[in-house]
Amino acid sequence: MADHFLETLMTPAALAAQRDYYGAAQTPPEAAGIDLLGDEERDFIEARDSFYMASVSPDGWPYIQHRGGPRGFLKAQAANRIAFADLRGNRQLLSTGNLSADDRVALFLMDYPNRTRLKLLGRATILDARQHPDLARTLVPASLASRVERIFQIEVESLDWNCPQYITPRFTPEEIEPAVAPLRQRIAELERALQQARGALPTQPIQP
Repeated sequence: MADHFLETLMTPAALAAQRDYYGAAQTPPEAAGIDLLGDEERDFIEARDSFYMASVSPDGWPYIQHRGGPRGFLKAQAANRIAFADLRGNRQLLSTGNLSADDRVALFLMDYPNRTRLKLLGRATILDARQHPDLARTLVPASLASRVERIFQIEVESLDWNCPQYITPRFTPEEIEPAVAPLRQRIAELERALQQARGALPTQPIQP
């Protein structure tokens, strides 16, 4: 359920905009508590290889950061806690600075091939990886452990599954390869058959 998500974001200003454009406003739901992560949400979260995270600077500017890594680098640690390792990068620390003043974050998780998106609202805590080395090692492959500088833990308060409208399907090379591999094999077979027909090669089994 996304009741708490809508209760949080359907502000008087949003309702006024609805009335201006559509002549009426929706009735904001009254949530009994936070929106809980279920198995579907946790599986979706841990299947991502990237996401977008928004924070707000101390003077009110929104900032969006892209995070990427091996599939599953965003972990569902507990019922409503997710976490990821922050690796050494450009040393700007914009999100880290923003969250020292305001711990609220919004996450946007995309599954482009299946045209699915999940939005999360939560509160972030940043841990120094030097003080939590064991936790850091649970979040990244061993080859990346030395590059972890911080750990972001986010207590998720609300969620919303968005509709697929206007999501353009996109595919990574990893996702494309299973469909392309049989085509590569068939092309190789046809090229070899053509060469054999021309007498350029002796007949022998085709290796995949």
